[in-house]
Amino acid sequence: MTTTATALSGETVDELCWRVLGKTAAVTEQVLALNPGLAALGPRLPGGTVVVLPALADTASATIDIVQLWD
Repeated sequence: MTTTATALSGETVDELCWRVLGKTAAVTEQVLALNPGLAALGPRLPGGTVVVLPALADTASATIDIVQLWD
């Protein structure tokens, strides 16, 4: 399920994701996919722009294997 948020004047998509969802990793790309034409508004969104955000369950990031070189 998606949710919507209203951008503050001059806010970037990353800032909006952080403010509303508390994370940006793997979220910003989903927001741009859910909102065709959003990138055309430029890096700073006009105040009052309504943005569709993905549900947090949809933003699970892939597991990254860590290699430890020394103990």
